[in-house]
Amino acid sequence: MNNVASDWNPTSWRSHVALQQPAWPSMAELEAAEAALVTQPPLVFAGEARRLTAQLGDVANGRAFLLQAGDCAESFHVAGADAIRDKLKVILQMAVALTYASGVPVVKVGRIAGQFAKPRSKEVETIDGVSLEAFRGHIVNDEPFTPEARRPDATRLVQAYHQSATTLNLLRAFTKGGFADLARVHAWNQEFVADSTMGQRYAVLADDIERALRFMAACGIDLERESHLHEVDFYVSHEALILPYEQALTRQDSLTGDWFDCSAHMLWIGNRTRQLDGAHVEFLRGVRNPLGMKVGTDLTPQETIALVEKLNPENIPGRITLISRMGRDLIEDKLPAQISALKDAGLSVVWTCDPMHGNTFTTEGDIKTRRFDDILAEVRSFFNIHQSLGTWAGGLHIELTGDDVTECLGGGMGLSEKDLGLNYTSMCDPRLNASQSLDLAFHVAEYLSQR
Repeated sequence: MNNVASDWNPTSWRSHVALQQPAWPSMAELEAAEAALVTQPPLVFAGEARRLTAQLGDVANGRAFLLQAGDCAESFHVAGADAIRDKLKVILQMAVALTYASGVPVVKVGRIAGQFAKPRSKEVETIDGVSLEAFRGHIVNDEPFTPEARRPDATRLVQAYHQSATTLNLLRAFTKGGFADLARVHAWNQEFVADSTMGQRYAVLADDIERALRFMAACGIDLERESHLHEVDFYVSHEALILPYEQALTRQDSLTGDWFDCSAHMLWIGNRTRQLDGAHVEFLRGVRNPLGMKVGTDLTPQETIALVEKLNPENIPGRITLISRMGRDLIEDKLPAQISALKDAGLSVVWTCDPMHGNTFTTEGDIKTRRFDDILAEVRSFFNIHQSLGTWAGGLHIELTGDDVTECLGGGMGLSEKDLGLNYTSMCDPRLNASQSLDLAFHVAEYLSQR
């Protein structure tokens, strides 16, 4: 049965103001790219998105935990199997630590296979009196400060699709083909992490899991027949920013008649595109994917309620994930009112914490970074607030990489400002490296075990 409102269709967003869209220099190029995408197979399927909504419904009801993690912005230049595998390793390690401590399933969603666009605070960038289009991610243009690189290029929409397809193919092979087998729990410990304190702590956890598996086998449980021990459900997500791309990959489900944005299992709306009457909200209200929405300090509880009701009028558990991004200094002042208002309104949502974006600053050397201690402090406050209100702290939303980068300060490796230049490779925002990510997971595991 088609549950979409009669006043919605995949193109209805075009009659609304669409922010954060590139100034495409050639509409003919854009239309050709859209036409090419319309003919391509879907990247994900309606049944997968429905399954994710059901699993997020368990999170909303306090029976599971959401881990959403991956790159700030994916690169067209980093698409090898090793990079994808190493990122997946870190997420699997984190999920194992969280599951073991909490005793509840962890829903694993990557910021991957489509996270190519970035919103910008300024339309143009000016250097030495020269102004060019801002870098908006590889789905639009390129980083070098030249007219050619910064020209929005609609053919990149098609390139983003093909790279996403390749990434998804690898992720499905890894997660369903044996790599995610729990018997390989030790193999996920990357070499540069294994030598760290966090890697050694993870090795102890892996030993405990292996002993538990041997115990079950000794009790006569046929572990080979337990598919959940040998493969995992892994979903992909990105910010639904470039609307022509999202529309071109929207398909109508033949079983239900519902529309799904088949560019990803889950889409989210950022701080800059969540206007109640804006094009992004208009587009996403009509697709049946599970949706995320960033909730910053500038959004009032009443505005949050209005957006949730518009995006989820049927109040379906798991449909809406609210991603708190307040910063360590403001979360205790701002978040309780948001949670209480949604609770009092009877709205079913997943509450998850993005401790990255509210804690970003620029060093004297003009390097964008984050302190691990600030990230951890915001997460700790997030859990404490939910406990005090009797609500479920449902998840963690972080930017990370499987590479041994030096982009965030502190953590188990004790990175300082002088270390930032050693291996800073992010195109946009600083990410946690594998050791810092695992460090954070163990802290969150402790919070979960206490609750």
